[in-house]
Amino acid sequence: MNVKRKIIRIDDELCDGCGVCVPSCAEGAIEVVDGKARVVAEKYCDGLGACLRECPKGALTVEEREAEEFDEKAVEDYLASREKEEPGHDIPMAQACPSARLQTFVPKHPAEETAAQASALSHWPVQINLVPPTAPFLKGADLLIAADCVPVAYPNFHRDFLKGKAVMVGCPKFDDVQGYVDKFTDIFRSANIKSVTVLDMEVPCCSALPKIVKRGMELAGKSVPLEEVVISARGEILKREEAA
Repeated sequence: MNVKRKIIRIDDELCDGCGVCVPSCAEGAIEVVDGKARVVAEKYCDGLGACLRECPKGALTVEEREAEEFDEKAVEDYLASREKEEPGHDIPMAQACPSARLQTFVPKHPAEETAAQASALSHWPVQINLVPPTAPFLKGADLLIAADCVPVAYPNFHRDFLKGKAVMVGCPKFDDVQGYVDKFTDIFRSANIKSVTVLDMEVPCCSALPKIVKRGMELAGKSVPLEEVVISARGEILKREEAA
């Protein structure tokens, strides 16, 4: 049944088919078809617009028009069928940009490799700019937010910090600070985050990272336990403190 409601509109002229928007849709309503992003079925699109901010070309907007009513049960069935076709991916995207493709997997047990080599990573992507707020691995997660220099400087990053956490990495010096604030605001609003650990470096530009996270939490109206850990350029822990 058609009703007047909000739904995603994709501008073909602006869309270049990069697929970055695809994993940001938790309902799987967007796919890349013949080199362009498409809403595969109106009933899968809830019209909330979580995908808008992910598009680097500004090709996605929300419009209000007559459209098939959003069907949550149909979405569940659709995602379940997609999972059967390609198991191991929460939202399989056959034609999406590989760097933005959502994946979850079981971290390797230390017995499978030497303890020094065991990876604790449980999902992909990890870059703040590429992780959509609706990513399944963020739901109810203990969130680790790391400056992207930290895993290089700190030798036991996986063992000491990453195990059991959903991780997002980025650089407040080179990336869009307001974009980060908006992203974390959306995450705290929708993902029911249990705790946050922020790992940053001793350099001054890194000190912005916990402030960005706190600002996102504030705008979302949430209060989540937060710990900041500062790492030296030589890979030592200089400070650990819980935020007020």
